[in-house]
Amino acid sequence: MPFPPSTAVRKRVHTRRITLEGWKREDGLWDIEGRLTDIKDHDYSLGSGVRPTGEPVHDMSIRITIDKDFNILAAFVCSDAVPYPGGCDTIAPAYQQIVGLNLMHNFRRRIGEIFGSVKGCSHLTELLVVLPAAAFQTFASDMTETEGHAPGTKPFPLDKCHALETTTATVRRYYPRWYRGQDID
Repeated sequence: MPFPPSTAVRKRVHTRRITLEGWKREDGLWDIEGRLTDIKDHDYSLGSGVRPTGEPVHDMSIRITIDKDFNILAAFVCSDAVPYPGGCDTIAPAYQQIVGLNLMHNFRRRIGEIFGSVKGCSHLTELLVVLPAAAFQTFASDMTETEGHAPGTKPFPLDKCHALETTTATVRRYYPRWYRGQDID
């Protein structure tokens, strides 16, 4: 259901776009790429000068390479547009600290510990925290929803969200073999 029309006259002043893409590589690994852009609908005055209408204030990207177990094997960060050149664009090497982390095991907590406050770029860190969901969807593209990782194992999406928790009516209806709730007749 779309948003209802606004009840007030309004003018857009800012657009943030976050784009995520998952890539299956020939070598059996996956690349997950994220890009964040902030664009103003007006000339935007910064301490570093005026950013003209439509020119990105932020244009930042992250690429991680992961294995089948969601382990980060490589990371690349670039900042093509930043509000404070010579400052914002110097933090990229710090993001090598994510290599070795696992996207599905305390990743968001670890990101907060490593890059919280002034230890990282708030925009790059924001982009990092959505990578697990993009990786999950990328892996889901590689298997049918009704197949598990191996015969007899639970299908991939079960117990990964509230609707597909194995005690719900949704699982009872669509995945009865894996339903673990109370039978109600």
